[in-house]
Amino acid sequence: MPELPEVETVRRGLAPVMEGAVIDHVEQRRGDLRSPFPKNFAGRLAGRRITGLGRRAKYITADLDDGTVLVIHLGMSGSFRIETAGGAKIAGRFYHPRSALRAHDHVVLHLSSGAVVVFNDPRRFGLMDLVPRAELGTSKHFKGLGLEPLGNELDGAALARLFAGRKAPLKASLMDQRLIAGLGNIYVSEALWRAKLSPDRKAGTIATPGGKAKPAAEALAGAIRDVLQAAVKAGGSSLRDHRQVDGELGYFQHEFAVYGREGEPCLREDGGTIRRKVHSSRSTFYCPVCQR
Repeated sequence: MPELPEVETVRRGLAPVMEGAVIDHVEQRRGDLRSPFPKNFAGRLAGRRITGLGRRAKYITADLDDGTVLVIHLGMSGSFRIETAGGAKIAGRFYHPRSALRAHDHVVLHLSSGAVVVFNDPRRFGLMDLVPRAELGTSKHFKGLGLEPLGNELDGAALARLFAGRKAPLKASLMDQRLIAGLGNIYVSEALWRAKLSPDRKAGTIATPGGKAKPAAEALAGAIRDVLQAAVKAGGSSLRDHRQVDGELGYFQHEFAVYGREGEPCLREDGGTIRRKVHSSRSTFYCPVCQR
Protein backbone atom coordinates (compact mmCIF):
# COMPACT_ATOMS: atom_id res chain seq x y z
CA MET A 1 0.00 0.00 0.00
CA PRO A 2 1.34 3.49 -0.80
CA GLU A 3 2.55 5.20 2.35
CA LEU A 4 2.24 8.85 3.33
CA PRO A 5 5.11 10.19 1.17
CA GLU A 6 3.71 8.43 -1.90
CA VAL A 7 0.25 9.90 -1.27
CA GLU A 8 1.70 13.37 -0.72
CA THR A 9 3.70 13.00 -3.94
CA VAL A 10 0.49 12.15 -5.81
CA ARG A 11 -1.30 15.14 -4.25
CA ARG A 12 1.48 17.49 -5.35
CA GLY A 13 1.42 16.05 -8.83
CA LEU A 14 -2.35 16.52 -9.17
CA ALA A 15 -2.53 20.00 -7.65
CA PRO A 16 -1.30 22.01 -10.68
CA VAL A 17 -4.03 20.64 -12.97
CA MET A 18 -6.84 20.19 -10.45
CA GLU A 19 -6.75 23.22 -8.16
CA GLY A 20 -8.92 25.99 -9.57
CA ALA A 21 -10.28 23.81 -12.37
CA VAL A 22 -13.95 23.08 -12.98
CA ILE A 23 -14.96 19.45 -13.38
CA ASP A 24 -16.73 19.54 -16.74
CA HIS A 25 -17.96 15.97 -16.56
CA VAL A 26 -17.12 12.63 -14.96
CA GLU A 27 -16.98 9.12 -16.38
CA GLN A 28 -17.87 6.68 -13.62
CA ARG A 29 -17.27 3.26 -15.13
CA ARG A 30 -18.40 1.01 -12.29
CA GLY A 31 -20.66 1.16 -9.28
CA ASP A 32 -18.08 0.56 -6.59
CA LEU A 33 -14.45 0.20 -5.61
CA ARG A 34 -13.75 -0.92 -2.04
CA SER A 35 -17.21 0.42 -1.26
CA PRO A 36 -20.06 1.77 -3.39
CA PHE A 37 -19.73 5.24 -4.84
CA PRO A 38 -22.08 7.84 -3.32
CA LYS A 39 -25.46 8.17 -4.99
CA ASN A 40 -25.31 10.40 -8.10
CA PHE A 41 -21.52 10.61 -7.68
CA ALA A 42 -20.75 11.81 -11.21
CA GLY A 43 -23.65 14.25 -11.24
CA ARG A 44 -22.65 15.84 -7.92
CA LEU A 45 -19.10 16.42 -9.19
CA ALA A 46 -20.05 17.83 -12.60
CA GLY A 47 -19.84 21.62 -12.72
CA ARG A 48 -18.04 21.94 -9.40
CA ARG A 49 -14.82 23.93 -9.06
CA ILE A 50 -11.94 22.36 -7.12
CA THR A 51 -10.84 25.05 -4.66
CA GLY A 52 -8.03 23.13 -2.99
CA LEU A 53 -6.27 19.78 -2.82
CA GLY A 54 -5.12 18.48 0.55
CA ARG A 55 -4.02 15.34 2.34
CA ARG A 56 -4.89 13.80 5.69
CA ALA A 57 -2.90 10.70 6.61
CA LYS A 58 -3.09 8.51 3.48
CA TYR A 59 -6.17 10.24 2.06
CA ILE A 60 -6.28 12.92 -0.62
CA THR A 61 -9.01 15.54 -0.16
CA ALA A 62 -10.38 17.81 -2.89
CA ASP A 63 -12.43 20.76 -1.63
CA LEU A 64 -15.28 21.71 -3.95
CA ASP A 65 -16.98 25.08 -4.25
CA ASP A 66 -20.28 23.84 -2.81
CA GLY A 67 -18.76 22.89 0.57
CA THR A 68 -18.35 19.21 -0.29
CA VAL A 69 -15.04 17.34 -0.09
CA LEU A 70 -14.08 14.57 -2.49
CA VAL A 71 -12.24 12.01 -0.34
CA ILE A 72 -9.84 9.67 -2.16
CA HIS A 73 -7.85 6.67 -0.93
CA LEU A 74 -5.48 4.84 -3.28
CA GLY A 75 -5.93 1.46 -1.59
CA MET A 76 -3.37 -1.17 -2.54
CA SER A 77 -2.86 -0.40 -6.21
CA GLY A 78 -4.73 2.78 -7.06
CA SER A 79 -2.96 5.46 -9.07
CA PHE A 80 -3.68 8.57 -11.10
CA ARG A 81 -2.41 9.61 -14.46
CA ILE A 82 -2.84 12.95 -16.18
CA GLU A 83 -3.55 13.13 -19.88
CA THR A 84 -4.23 15.99 -22.25
CA ALA A 85 -7.66 16.26 -23.87
CA GLY A 86 -6.15 14.60 -26.96
CA GLY A 87 -5.04 11.58 -24.95
CA ALA A 88 -1.28 12.25 -24.84
CA LYS A 89 0.30 11.30 -21.55
CA ILE A 90 2.30 13.83 -19.54
CA ALA A 91 5.54 11.98 -18.89
CA GLY A 92 8.45 12.56 -16.55
CA ARG A 93 12.13 11.75 -16.86
CA PHE A 94 11.63 8.14 -15.80
CA TYR A 95 8.27 7.48 -17.37
CA HIS A 96 6.97 3.93 -17.01
CA PRO A 97 3.45 2.87 -18.02
CA ARG A 98 1.02 1.64 -15.40
CA SER A 99 -1.56 -1.00 -16.09
CA ALA A 100 -2.10 -1.21 -19.82
CA LEU A 101 -5.66 -2.43 -19.28
CA ARG A 102 -8.14 0.41 -19.69
CA ALA A 103 -10.63 -1.84 -17.90
CA HIS A 104 -8.92 -0.67 -14.70
CA ASP A 105 -9.66 3.00 -15.46
CA HIS A 106 -12.62 3.39 -13.13
CA VAL A 107 -13.08 7.18 -12.79
CA VAL A 108 -12.17 9.81 -15.36
CA LEU A 109 -12.38 13.53 -14.55
CA HIS A 110 -12.56 15.90 -17.52
CA LEU A 111 -11.39 19.33 -16.36
CA SER A 112 -11.94 22.83 -17.71
CA SER A 113 -8.16 23.19 -18.09
CA GLY A 114 -8.23 20.53 -20.82
CA ALA A 115 -6.54 17.99 -18.58
CA VAL A 116 -8.03 14.55 -18.06
CA VAL A 117 -7.37 12.91 -14.69
CA VAL A 118 -7.76 9.12 -14.69
CA PHE A 119 -8.00 6.91 -11.61
CA ASN A 120 -6.75 3.37 -12.32
CA ASP A 121 -7.06 0.62 -9.72
CA PRO A 122 -6.51 -3.03 -10.73
CA ARG A 123 -7.34 -4.46 -7.29
CA ARG A 124 -10.20 -2.03 -6.58
CA PHE A 125 -9.23 -1.47 -2.94
CA GLY A 126 -9.27 2.30 -3.38
CA LEU A 127 -12.25 4.49 -2.58
CA MET A 128 -13.90 7.79 -3.44
CA ASP A 129 -16.50 9.45 -1.26
CA LEU A 130 -18.23 12.81 -0.93
CA VAL A 131 -18.38 14.34 2.55
CA PRO A 132 -19.59 17.79 3.71
CA ARG A 133 -16.59 19.87 4.80
CA ALA A 134 -18.22 20.56 8.19
CA GLU A 135 -18.48 16.81 8.87
CA LEU A 136 -15.06 15.77 7.56
CA GLY A 137 -13.31 15.38 10.91
CA THR A 138 -16.09 13.19 12.33
CA SER A 139 -16.61 11.14 9.17
CA LYS A 140 -15.88 7.41 9.09
CA HIS A 141 -12.67 8.12 7.18
CA PHE A 142 -11.07 10.53 9.67
CA LYS A 143 -12.75 10.00 13.02
CA GLY A 144 -10.18 8.80 15.53
CA LEU A 145 -7.10 9.50 13.43
CA GLY A 146 -4.06 10.69 15.34
CA LEU A 147 -1.52 13.45 14.79
CA GLU A 148 -0.43 14.37 11.29
CA PRO A 149 3.29 13.43 11.18
CA LEU A 150 4.23 16.22 8.76
CA GLY A 151 2.28 18.80 10.77
CA ASN A 152 3.57 21.21 13.39
CA GLU A 153 2.06 19.21 16.25
CA LEU A 154 4.50 16.32 16.01
CA ASP A 155 7.49 16.93 18.25
CA GLY A 156 9.23 15.19 21.11
CA ALA A 157 6.74 16.48 23.66
CA ALA A 158 3.81 15.15 21.63
CA LEU A 159 5.42 11.70 21.26
CA ALA A 160 6.10 11.60 24.99
CA ARG A 161 2.47 12.43 25.81
CA LEU A 162 1.22 9.77 23.38
CA PHE A 163 3.59 7.00 24.46
CA ALA A 164 3.96 7.60 28.22
CA GLY A 165 3.28 4.39 30.11
CA ARG A 166 2.83 2.29 26.98
CA LYS A 167 4.35 -1.18 27.11
CA ALA A 168 3.71 -1.97 23.45
CA PRO A 169 6.79 -2.05 21.18
CA LEU A 170 7.87 1.26 19.76
CA LYS A 171 7.27 0.20 16.16
CA ALA A 172 3.74 -0.99 16.85
CA SER A 173 2.93 2.25 18.65
CA LEU A 174 4.25 4.36 15.80
CA MET A 175 2.02 2.48 13.36
CA ASP A 176 -1.09 2.87 15.53
CA GLN A 177 -3.18 5.23 13.38
CA ARG A 178 -5.08 6.39 16.47
CA LEU A 179 -1.87 7.93 17.76
CA ILE A 180 -0.08 9.09 14.60
CA ALA A 181 -1.93 9.04 11.29
CA GLY A 182 -0.26 7.89 8.11
CA LEU A 183 2.97 6.29 9.24
CA GLY A 184 3.62 2.95 7.53
CA ASN A 185 6.03 0.07 7.66
CA ILE A 186 8.82 1.40 5.44
CA TYR A 187 9.24 4.83 6.96
CA VAL A 188 8.82 3.69 10.56
CA SER A 189 11.73 1.29 10.05
CA GLU A 190 13.81 4.06 8.50
CA ALA A 191 12.94 6.61 11.21
CA LEU A 192 13.80 4.21 14.02
CA TRP A 193 17.21 3.58 12.44
CA ARG A 194 17.86 7.31 12.15
CA ALA A 195 16.90 7.80 15.80
CA LYS A 196 19.01 4.77 16.89
CA LEU A 197 16.01 3.18 18.61
CA SER A 198 15.10 -0.50 18.60
CA PRO A 199 11.70 -1.40 17.12
CA ASP A 200 11.20 -3.76 20.09
CA ARG A 201 11.87 -1.10 22.72
CA LYS A 202 8.84 -0.32 24.90
CA ALA A 203 7.19 2.86 23.64
CA GLY A 204 6.89 4.30 27.13
CA THR A 205 10.68 4.37 27.60
CA ILE A 206 11.01 7.53 25.49
CA ALA A 207 9.04 9.47 28.15
CA THR A 208 9.46 10.14 31.85
CA PRO A 209 6.84 8.73 34.26
CA GLY A 210 5.24 12.18 34.18
CA GLY A 211 4.97 12.18 30.39
CA LYS A 212 7.86 14.51 29.64
CA ALA A 213 10.07 13.98 26.62
CA LYS A 214 13.39 12.20 26.99
CA PRO A 215 16.16 12.84 24.42
CA ALA A 216 15.00 9.69 22.61
CA ALA A 217 11.58 11.29 22.00
CA GLU A 218 13.15 14.40 20.50
CA ALA A 219 15.44 12.28 18.32
CA LEU A 220 12.53 10.16 17.11
CA ALA A 221 10.32 13.14 16.27
CA GLY A 222 13.14 14.69 14.24
CA ALA A 223 13.84 11.39 12.49
CA ILE A 224 10.18 10.95 11.51
CA ARG A 225 9.99 14.44 10.02
CA ASP A 226 13.33 14.11 8.25
CA VAL A 227 12.64 10.74 6.66
CA LEU A 228 9.17 11.73 5.48
CA GLN A 229 10.38 15.03 4.04
CA ALA A 230 13.29 13.31 2.28
CA ALA A 231 10.95 10.69 0.83
CA VAL A 232 8.50 13.31 -0.45
CA LYS A 233 11.36 15.25 -2.03
CA ALA A 234 12.51 12.04 -3.74
CA GLY A 235 9.03 11.30 -5.08
CA GLY A 236 8.39 8.41 -2.72
CA SER A 237 9.57 4.83 -3.10
CA SER A 238 8.83 2.89 -6.28
CA LEU A 239 7.80 -0.40 -4.71
CA ARG A 240 5.35 -2.54 -6.67
CA ASP A 241 2.50 -0.33 -7.88
CA HIS A 242 3.61 3.18 -6.92
CA ARG A 243 4.21 5.74 -9.63
CA GLN A 244 3.92 9.50 -9.57
CA VAL A 245 1.05 11.03 -11.54
CA ASP A 246 3.35 11.85 -14.46
CA GLY A 247 4.57 8.26 -14.59
CA GLU A 248 7.94 9.15 -13.09
CA LEU A 249 9.36 6.70 -10.59
CA GLY A 250 10.09 7.83 -7.05
CA TYR A 251 13.61 6.96 -6.01
CA PHE A 252 13.75 7.12 -2.20
CA GLN A 253 14.25 3.35 -2.17
CA HIS A 254 17.86 4.06 -3.18
CA GLU A 255 18.29 5.87 0.16
CA PHE A 256 16.98 3.08 2.40
CA ALA A 257 19.27 2.51 5.35
CA VAL A 258 17.57 -0.66 6.62
CA TYR A 259 14.39 -1.50 4.72
CA GLY A 260 14.95 -4.47 2.41
CA ARG A 261 18.64 -4.70 3.39
CA GLU A 262 18.56 -7.91 5.46
CA GLY A 263 22.04 -9.42 5.76
CA GLU A 264 23.83 -6.27 4.60
CA PRO A 265 26.16 -4.23 6.80
CA CYS A 266 24.79 -1.25 8.71
CA LEU A 267 25.58 2.02 6.96
CA ARG A 268 26.98 3.38 10.24
CA GLU A 269 29.86 0.90 9.87
CA ASP A 270 29.38 -0.17 13.47
CA GLY A 271 29.90 -3.86 12.77
CA GLY A 272 26.17 -4.52 12.75
CA THR A 273 24.31 -6.53 10.13
CA ILE A 274 20.75 -5.59 9.19
CA ARG A 275 18.22 -8.08 10.50
CA ARG A 276 14.59 -8.70 9.65
CA LYS A 277 11.77 -9.63 12.00
CA VAL A 278 8.11 -10.20 11.25
CA HIS A 279 5.59 -8.36 13.37
CA SER A 280 1.88 -8.85 12.57
CA SER A 281 2.79 -10.18 9.11
CA ARG A 282 4.91 -7.08 8.39
CA SER A 283 8.69 -7.11 7.97
CA THR A 284 10.76 -4.99 10.33
CA PHE A 285 14.35 -4.16 9.38
CA TYR A 286 16.84 -2.88 11.95
CA CYS A 287 20.45 -2.91 13.12
CA PRO A 288 20.87 -4.76 16.44
CA VAL A 289 24.11 -2.90 17.22
CA CYS A 290 23.20 0.79 16.92
CA GLN A 291 19.45 0.60 17.60
CA ARG A 292 18.82 0.29 21.33
